[in-house]
Amino acid sequence: MSFLRRRLLGTSTPSREASPAKAEEVRLVPVSKIVTDEHHRTRKRRNGLIFFLGGLFGIVLAGYFARSSDLIEFPEFRDLSMDSLLEALPASFLLDAKDLVRGEREAVNYDSFQVGLNLRKQGIHAKHPVIMIPGVISTGLESWGTTNSSRQYFRKRLWGSWSMMRALMLDKEGWKRHIMLDKYTGLDPAGGIKLRAAQGFDAADFFITGYWIWNKILENLATIGYDPTNSYTAAYDWRLSYANLEVRDQYFTRLKIFIEMANKVSDKKVTLVSHSMGSQVLFYFFHWVAAESGGNGGDDWVENFVDSWINISGCMLGALKGLPAVLSGEMKDTAQLNAFAVYGLEKFLSRDERAEIFRAMPGISSMLPIGGDAVWGNATWAPDDLPGQNVSFGTFLNFKNQNDSAGYRNLTVEQSLSFLYNSTEDWYRDQVKGSYSHGVAHTTAEVDANEKDPRKWINPLETRLPLAPNLKIYYSNPLTTLNYTIDVGLTQSNIDHGVIMGEGDGTVNLISTGYMCNKGWNMHRYNPAKVQVKVIEMPHEPERFSPRGGPNTGDHVDILGRSSLNAMILRVAAGKGDAIERNVESEIETYASRVKIYEEDEYL
Repeated sequence: MSFLRRRLLGTSTPSREASPAKAEEVRLVPVSKIVTDEHHRTRKRRNGLIFFLGGLFGIVLAGYFARSSDLIEFPEFRDLSMDSLLEALPASFLLDAKDLVRGEREAVNYDSFQVGLNLRKQGIHAKHPVIMIPGVISTGLESWGTTNSSRQYFRKRLWGSWSMMRALMLDKEGWKRHIMLDKYTGLDPAGGIKLRAAQGFDAADFFITGYWIWNKILENLATIGYDPTNSYTAAYDWRLSYANLEVRDQYFTRLKIFIEMANKVSDKKVTLVSHSMGSQVLFYFFHWVAAESGGNGGDDWVENFVDSWINISGCMLGALKGLPAVLSGEMKDTAQLNAFAVYGLEKFLSRDERAEIFRAMPGISSMLPIGGDAVWGNATWAPDDLPGQNVSFGTFLNFKNQNDSAGYRNLTVEQSLSFLYNSTEDWYRDQVKGSYSHGVAHTTAEVDANEKDPRKWINPLETRLPLAPNLKIYYSNPLTTLNYTIDVGLTQSNIDHGVIMGEGDGTVNLISTGYMCNKGWNMHRYNPAKVQVKVIEMPHEPERFSPRGGPNTGDHVDILGRSSLNAMILRVAAGKGDAIERNVESEIETYASRVKIYEEDEYL
């Protein structure tokens, strides 16, 4: 289960990148679990850097040392010479690469195929077709435009490849024009620019060469009998609002056909596996496919075609870290991006530019926090406050006044959303409010009415699970403790050099991943068919020298390579999920019981 609470602090010192018209600057103060061991904190702080190094430095150095070798080729570097790349990188960057190489020699390697091989010996074999719905960073975006400005990028990935880094270095304005959607329509920009999600397993197995995402899951699925005939990836353009995914790409129609085809060919219901934002996309799909205004499949469609849903690190109530990304362009542990993308965006783009780009990607704003103060707390209280805690988690945005650096103006999550809307352009506000809803439905009548409102379909607190009593949901969540330093000059109360520590996997908050599966979906109005929901928490136990954490990691992205998660996916896909036992190790049940959302009769 994912843990991470975030807070923002303002500063009285104007940023060089900030617009002169802005009165205040936003600084992030994330919250993670308190860790007192200084050595542990130092090592954890390096994990963000190592996270990136594992995907990039090894390739850079390998290419550098292999330039004189006839045995090694790097076709992805055809358009980017190693000399030009090395010249663009700072010296400290290369020094850290050398450190990584030394550390990798000591790393504990593990054979990811071994999970599937061991289960195959136990009689585990492919049964249900598997369809995977990736998260934000998992899908590469490639150019299909043929105008003069786009021809140089034809079929090249402007998100998720070395072409992205090259474009940022050599053609930043051109890259921005391609990656941003039209601000008013939320669709392709004018001028013939056309980015589309890469398809097939190549769309999600690696983010860049050497940086795996879904590859280890694919390897293990293959060992028990899966291949492209009975397993698929349903990649999507994560920049689009969910409604526009259907308008432009017919994404949900295609997903519906994929599932029906897999069922027809195999005569078996389908197992769906989603990660992060992909879980919200799939939840939206469950409503769309049943609705007359959507797929028109009827309320029994999910019951007829879907056997199980494996929800990995799903941000069902949003991700607090997404709000500062669209508000001020903060990249330090805000947007759900890996360190490769963060490095490029921070190095070549100002915060104002980053904020503009994120706002022009309405899909990113689907992960704004849901539930308001009832879920996230008020000015003095939050459901996950700890005994003796000096600063409550209930306040989310905190600003220092320009004229009074000692004063603070604290905003709750609900107030922070209002502040975001009041601080951003009309086109952004119209896009978000026209696409999503972040409230709470307190009665069955409200929930039933919301089934006809597509804006509500991403929100599990305003809509219900499918009417599929035989559907099985396996909620797999990593547990880790990570620390992040933002405003290092601030130390007061339980804020240590700009850091408040809280439970998290580095991306999605405990309340977001854990509330619905432990409490919300036990309420009748949110789960009238009594769909079985089984929670499996996986503690973060990383290998000391492994940049990606090894087979027992609990990091938000690296969890996809975790041995026990892979074993669980294979068991469910093989029809053996009933043997998997619920496992809750966090305090989520306590926190969920404090959330101010109740059964309908409790309001009477």
